[in-house]
Amino acid sequence: MNKPKYIFVTGGVTSSLGKGIISASLARLLKAQGLRVSIQKLDPYINVDPGTLNPYEHGECYVTDDGAETDLDLGHYERFLSENTSQRNNITTGKIYQNVIEKERKGEFLGKTVQVIPHVTNEIKENIRNLNHKNNLDIIITEIGGTVGDIESLPFLEAVRQVIYEEGPENSMVIHLTLIPFLSATGELKTKPTQHSVKTLMELGLKADVLVCRSERKLSKEIKNKLALFCNVKFDCVIQSIDVETIYDVPIKMMDEGLDKVTLEKLKIKETEPDLDKWKNFLHKLKNPTHQVNIGLVGKYIELTDSYKSILESLIHAGTENEAKIIVKSIHSEHINKENISKDLKGLDGIIVAPGFGQRGLDGKILAVEYARKNKIPFLGICLGMQMAVIEYARNVKKIRYANSTEISEKCKDPVIDLMISQKEIVNKGGTMRLGAWDCEIQKKTNSYNAYKKKLVSERHRHRYEFNNNYSKRIFDDKFIVSGYNPETKLVEIVENIDHPWFVGVQFHPEYKSSVYNPHPIFVNFVKASLKNYLNK
Repeated sequence: MNKPKYIFVTGGVTSSLGKGIISASLARLLKAQGLRVSIQKLDPYINVDPGTLNPYEHGECYVTDDGAETDLDLGHYERFLSENTSQRNNITTGKIYQNVIEKERKGEFLGKTVQVIPHVTNEIKENIRNLNHKNNLDIIITEIGGTVGDIESLPFLEAVRQVIYEEGPENSMVIHLTLIPFLSATGELKTKPTQHSVKTLMELGLKADVLVCRSERKLSKEIKNKLALFCNVKFDCVIQSIDVETIYDVPIKMMDEGLDKVTLEKLKIKETEPDLDKWKNFLHKLKNPTHQVNIGLVGKYIELTDSYKSILESLIHAGTENEAKIIVKSIHSEHINKENISKDLKGLDGIIVAPGFGQRGLDGKILAVEYARKNKIPFLGICLGMQMAVIEYARNVKKIRYANSTEISEKCKDPVIDLMISQKEIVNKGGTMRLGAWDCEIQKKTNSYNAYKKKLVSERHRHRYEFNNNYSKRIFDDKFIVSGYNPETKLVEIVENIDHPWFVGVQFHPEYKSSVYNPHPIFVNFVKASLKNYLNK
């Protein structure tokens, strides 16, 4: 059995400092040296997973191939590493307690009083180590959500302390990500919050081996010396992380700062020359576009950009592939009406109607679909966006006046979108949607086939409602077609309007499978069509 080494990434002073990006960047650097690396996220909230959380509350819910609803940081992991994650890569307090309680009900604890220590911490340790279930990892990076000092994180941090004790100092380490605030009134960078954060960490039995310091300004030698002395870390292990132009700069910046070097040194792993040529080429193309494309993103959660994080990153990947800078205009679907639509969507080279749930903002999405169809603007509808494309065509072209989804109107006259048969008896909301990877068979001589260049693909899903096949003959014709379907269930996966330069609606979520090294072909071709539209104006 291959025995991996463990890196734990904690955060201090404030949340949202970018632990996920730092973890993914370090993983990228270590993988570039030929090491086998995976990352997991420990989330302190009591939800079993983020599947039932409002996007405003927690950002997007990221879905893996095996159908796990996970934290959006797993999207960063996959995009940076170009490797699939799974349900093993995201562990919540809710999942830990659920497992412990199930074991207690089965009588596995032999009549003992079930306690946080040792039962909850043992469960956490088991989940940390289970990431190496295939026995092929050299390094496991574990990101602990939240901020050191939060009461919710205490069981996770105690479990980490125990793992470090059990594995030994040469096989484990802690990277502490912290904030060095700049006080404009005095013109100073302040180290005291970081000192207190490290102190809190030490009170929990953990020592920071490396400090990654987020800051608006460059850290002077004096400040680094101060941090090293009072936080009990080596000078070389004080790593500055200044705000950068794009998150894809971070691996290179961390390499320049020596994060990978001090990590390998701590873990007694021989350093080699990292192969980052492909990454650097991506960055060069990203920063040196030849064109600019304006994409409208029509959704109802646009106030929080993390709600559509994977879509936005997929557009960056696709834009780079087309040597085009993507300017995203976020448009709130709830605010779109017949009077303002021409003004709000004017000048767009392409339009995406985003996924979502519930009735709010759907009329605006349907209007956006109609605008894209009539004005021959490249269109991509994702999940609910695809369903709105079907409803729009049914109402406005096929004159099925009452065409609707039973998600919006349970007793509508013409349910062209309906609850999946497999979903009709389900009562529990969590983890019960059609989730994970499903096959899609693609018809030749379609935009979808031109994108994928193959007949059978696998894509990730997250939905309860689908196209109602009883309406196939009434809606689809020689212009509006089904270009992709599931070969087993015959569920509609892709629709296209072939009387249009590029009009595609997909029931799945292509954004979940786009990465730096493998931009998703649907997004690449959508951006290509949008660029062509821009150049033809």
